Amino acid sequence: MFRSWRLAAVCLQQIASGLPLGLVWIAIPTWLTQVGVDIKVVGLFTLAQAPWSFKFVWSPLMDRYPLPFLGRKRGWIFVSQILLLGLTLWLAGVSDHPDAVWVIGALCLAMGFAAATQDIAIDAYAVEVLRKEEHGAAVGARTALYRAAMFISGGLAITLGAQYSWKAVNFALALVYLPMMFVTVRSPEPEALPQPPRSLRDAVWGPFVGFLAQHRALEILAFVVLYKLSDNLTQALTGPFLVQTGFSPADVGVGRSGMSVAATLIGTFCGGMLTTTLGLGRALWIFGFLQIFSNLGYALVAQLGPNRAVMYAAVAFELGSSGLGSGAFGVLLLRLTQKRFSATQFALLTSLFSVPRILAGPPAGFLADTLGWRDFFILTLPLGIPGLVMLARFVPWSMREPKFHVAELFTGVSLTRA
Repeated sequence: MFRSWRLAAVCLQQIASGLPLGLVWIAIPTWLTQVGVDIKVVGLFTLAQAPWSFKFVWSPLMDRYPLPFLGRKRGWIFVSQILLLGLTLWLAGVSDHPDAVWVIGALCLAMGFAAATQDIAIDAYAVEVLRKEEHGAAVGARTALYRAAMFISGGLAITLGAQYSWKAVNFALALVYLPMMFVTVRSPEPEALPQPPRSLRDAVWGPFVGFLAQHRALEILAFVVLYKLSDNLTQALTGPFLVQTGFSPADVGVGRSGMSVAATLIGTFCGGMLTTTLGLGRALWIFGFLQIFSNLGYALVAQLGPNRAVMYAAVAFELGSSGLGSGAFGVLLLRLTQKRFSATQFALLTSLFSVPRILAGPPAGFLADTLGWRDFFILTLPLGIPGLVMLARFVPWSMREPKFHVAELFTGVSLTRA
């Protein structure tokens, strides 16, 4: 699968990226609830996820100030992994004392900052080191390894913590960072890089100005926000929809956990690989239509009622199609990001992409209550059209590989990316 050590190194780093999120987001709140911590206190632990949402705030520092070892981004990755190793070992040390809840909370927040910093550097490194022909394979493999790591530190950790001890589980998770640090040290440097920003001001404003200098930049930004709008509305309340339709907890668990993970992983992996074969332009169009019309499967479930086979097929089709779109979209983000501002621009684009997912819940609930589930899912189809309209503004259907004209400001050099 990996054609080079460069591609393998980029993908393997996703293991270190997925581990802390699964631990902070899934495992630790579950563990604290199991040992009887007040649910209101457990709810506060969701704030530890904030660094992942606001990582663009300090990403310019990482473009402007490379560390004096291991290159421009690998140094930041290595330091972040040292911090995550130490914090996870500390968490293992207090795991026999869940009553020290505020210490655990502080550790979770610190892990969030270290993990978000690592993610900034890992994504920026991928932008800088990968060749164009490797983008499709990288997106698919990176997503698969990231999700696998989240499963280990999230779902599997909960099971092992109940059978053995949370101290042993957290200690084992901490040790995983050791081989990841070896991967970071041995990862190759990019073949060529432009000069870093000359000042912090350039590092902050340069990514904005540089991106807006692209042809049809505003249409591209609108596309980033709208491409997954239909998907986001559908997926915001799929679990409550299945419950209200009459499916058992076991059916909902299989549909929303096992099948959803498998379908998303397979879809994203295939989406990244097929983007190389089809071309980025065609892939965005084909997968865009698929992820919109796949919502009709849920409308059929709403019409037929609790039919297990139809529900499983609908979940697999919708999430698999969504994964295909995510694979092509991931390639687009790699192509859009300037190497000079790789940390800041990629963090900004991914944060912008996440906004509709965060905001989709309230309107989805209101529309489902007003229209009913079947008509709600039908309504999501036309809501996917604006994203395709924006896509047509910079990638006509006939264009196999779009070209992005990226002005490398402050250097006087203009680059064209095919």
